[in-house]
Amino acid sequence: MCGRYAITLPPEAVRAWFGYADTPDFPPRYNIAPTQPIPIVVAAPHSGGAQRRFLLVRWGFLPGFVRDPKAFSLIVNARAETAAEKPSFRAALMRRRCLVIADGFYAWRKGAGERRAFLVRRVGGGPMGFAGLYETWSDPTGGEIDTACIVTTAPNALVGLVNDRAPAIVEPDAYSAWLDVDGVAAARALALLKPAPEPALELVEIGPLVNRVANDSAAVQTPVAAPIRAGGAARLF
Repeated sequence: MCGRYAITLPPEAVRAWFGYADTPDFPPRYNIAPTQPIPIVVAAPHSGGAQRRFLLVRWGFLPGFVRDPKAFSLIVNARAETAAEKPSFRAALMRRRCLVIADGFYAWRKGAGERRAFLVRRVGGGPMGFAGLYETWSDPTGGEIDTACIVTTAPNALVGLVNDRAPAIVEPDAYSAWLDVDGVAAARALALLKPAPEPALELVEIGPLVNRVANDSAAVQTPVAAPIRAGGAARLF
């Protein structure tokens, strides 16, 4: 499960990476949690995924068939392996795929009475585009809520040391295919979602500030040890 992540890079860098035309000015966020507003990228219809725009949605997916959100469990993740089989995600997988803007996510390693927090990020920094699904839910009075969830997959070996799931990170050369709901069928889109290449990510052990949602400053990501990369697993033990 991915339950916390971050987007801390300047809006200009994010816009250049994802290629959307909007110019939103948003502050860095170091500890994004479910139910909060999150930035996503969607494609204009019939653009082949090439024309993209920025949206703010609630992190907590509501399928269209839900009658009472208070009686429906909060959905923050969808498993790539089973999303096509689930009524909650089937329509969105076919027609409303998105990229969730991020530059890191958090994972916790449990064992021997301890719970250690880690920031997972690209080696060298840089944005990440998590595969996502979104939906506009309408209430009986006509009000609407834009909602989204993050699609997860198996972790690579490095991330697997601290968690058994990870956000599906879509690489830039696959952005258009993932977003192109007109020309790319759901099964082909899901085939794009694989564990990140081993050399691509690093683990940075951080302190306990991330455990409280109210903590949302750069201090959350203060390292307590040097980054761990592929081949450095022995340092976790």
